[in-house]
Amino acid sequence: MASMPIGSEDLITAAALEEKAKLRRHFGRFDIYFFLICTIVGVDTLGQVAVEGAQGFLWLIFLAIFFFIPYGLIVAELGAAFTEEGGAYIWTRMAWGRLIAGINAIFYWFSNPVWIGATLALLAVAAIQNYIWHFDDGSVAFYIVGLVYIWFSVWSAILSFGIGKWIPTLGAFCRIIVIGLFSLTTIIYAIQNGLNFPSAGDFSPTWGAFIALVPLLFFNFVGFELPSAAGDEMKNAQKDVPFTVLRAMVTSILLYGLPILAIICVVPADQISGKGVSAFLDAVDTVFTVYGSAGDALVKIAAIMFILAVVSSASTWLMGSDRSQAIAAIDGTGPQWLGRFSSRFGTPVNVNLISGILSTLVFVVAVRIGEGSAANAFNVMIGIVLLFTTISYIVIFPAFIKLRRTHGHVNRPYKVPGGMTGVWICGLITTFWAVLASVSGIFPGFLAEGEFLSDSWLPEGVTRGQYTLYAFIAIGITIAVGVIFYLVGAKTRAQLVRDPEVDLQGGTTPVTGD
Repeated sequence: MASMPIGSEDLITAAALEEKAKLRRHFGRFDIYFFLICTIVGVDTLGQVAVEGAQGFLWLIFLAIFFFIPYGLIVAELGAAFTEEGGAYIWTRMAWGRLIAGINAIFYWFSNPVWIGATLALLAVAAIQNYIWHFDDGSVAFYIVGLVYIWFSVWSAILSFGIGKWIPTLGAFCRIIVIGLFSLTTIIYAIQNGLNFPSAGDFSPTWGAFIALVPLLFFNFVGFELPSAAGDEMKNAQKDVPFTVLRAMVTSILLYGLPILAIICVVPADQISGKGVSAFLDAVDTVFTVYGSAGDALVKIAAIMFILAVVSSASTWLMGSDRSQAIAAIDGTGPQWLGRFSSRFGTPVNVNLISGILSTLVFVVAVRIGEGSAANAFNVMIGIVLLFTTISYIVIFPAFIKLRRTHGHVNRPYKVPGGMTGVWICGLITTFWAVLASVSGIFPGFLAEGEFLSDSWLPEGVTRGQYTLYAFIAIGITIAVGVIFYLVGAKTRAQLVRDPEVDLQGGTTPVTGD
């Protein structure tokens, strides 16, 4: 095969090579599979989809076929072909260069500590508050529980993968057990109380339900690439990534589809709330009445498993996104200190701690801000930041097409079927969903209710002009941070070298800049 020229986007920095020497290969096929289940299957959103009734299930299956499966095929190829630590950052760097990849890494990383502080911590607190230990909102116990949740998640991300990987494994088992028990119990509930099966007309698709569910379902389904952020810590990424991604794809569809179908067929809609922690656990509380006096104890056990599942969601996303950002930093697109790995743990402790501090600040502000215009602005900004992960895929998915064209010489143990036609179909369809989900989130009411922008979809107390301003301020600040990080990384970026563990099949003399 002819030798291909090597550009700066194919090289790493001397700093990155030094830090990667601290990594150990702890991540096997078993671990990757359960890591993926924790990453993708979010128990906190099951009730929010089910509350939409038959259409929630309809659009779940639709997106599973026309987004989730092509997405999984893309990551199976990329994760097996480009196995370096950093995952999606490395893929976008090789496709678009360091500036774009560095800015995109900020979007991909920053939403996660905000999500943990503004959403997951509050969900965990509410689950404990409602089902295990009762305490008042804003009390000392409230803050203690929330902060313990955040910093336990950070601690689990700091631990060596040889130890920390067991938290996602435990979380995956909790998901499987609680969802399996719930699905089985709904059958018993149906036998005792009858089915509440929707009519055929309820399954008729409507645009309103579609546009409302797309951002939520897209967010539910993303995360396949996250284990690849620890590519150099995998025992055999070329074989294990395709194997685990394709199997996790089937498992995740079942773990989403079965409980949602069970809820809409058995539990009356007026007994399920569509908000917060109660969305799923309310359904559990309803169907577990079939166990009589034992039902209360079983609900508490389910709540504990729910909390462990929510903890593992935070841990896996921190483990993956923090690694991507750390690699971006030591690869010359950020402050070098941010990407340093611990010699003892082999993990990026500095970025882990920054994530914990950000999550803590967001959690405290979310609890204390109260009502009024400041609260409205804060909630809108949080909503926008939570979309940053979705926005980042607008850069990640087209990189798949680009890399097949520019790096076709790289060995691919697994390839998306159909040649370049299959590549274009998977790349374009996933990019389309990323764009639609992002636009729908940034512009609430987009093409809803027969209007270009329906103001009835805006958060309460916020005008269209305010929402749009907040959105572009948040996005603009993040881009500015990415550019500043890139400038700060110039000295690191000036020393580019070949990675001796990466075979790009030949090349020219290494360049010295990007």
